Amino acid sequence: MFFMMNKKSNIILIGMPGAGKSTVGVILAKMTSHDFVDTDVLIQMSVGRALQDIVDKNGHMALRKIEEKVLLDLRCNNHVIATGGSAVYSHIAMEHLKTNGTAVFLNAELPILETRIHNFHTRGLAKRPDQSFNDLFEERLILYRKYADFIIDSGKLSQEEVCEEIIAKCCRDIRVQDPEEYRQS
Repeated sequence: MFFMMNKKSNIILIGMPGAGKSTVGVILAKMTSHDFVDTDVLIQMSVGRALQDIVDKNGHMALRKIEEKVLLDLRCNNHVIATGGSAVYSHIAMEHLKTNGTAVFLNAELPILETRIHNFHTRGLAKRPDQSFNDLFEERLILYRKYADFIIDSGKLSQEEVCEEIIAKCCRDIRVQDPEEYRQS
């Protein structure tokens, strides 16, 4: 397989919880012969605690601070990076990621996200205690659009279709695995 990005080697997935960043990220990495990293997992590994535990014991701002440090420490090439939904709160972290990556906003409408997120209060979201999912969505939407190089409406597409859209918008000179091929491997 041959894969070449337009100058930047990483694909950075941003968006709300439930937009499909982690799931699409794994498939996209396989289709493009990239490595995959989920920054929520890196955060948990760096502190040895679950995201919700950090929020419960230290507050949402502590989680954002840890996330920023993890993102700033991230140095990789040829990766699909699934960021936490709150990554966009850190301008410096997003600029760091975008030095070698193309940011793709996986956009899904609020009603679709609400059907996918059943653990809103235990998921480890970096949100104020009084903040509803709708409020969080409205607040972050502006930031996702600000940092996005491309927007993919992921709510009504299959995971494979989302990957195909990302490849079509971000990449050139590419041969990828046929979706049927990677489903079988």
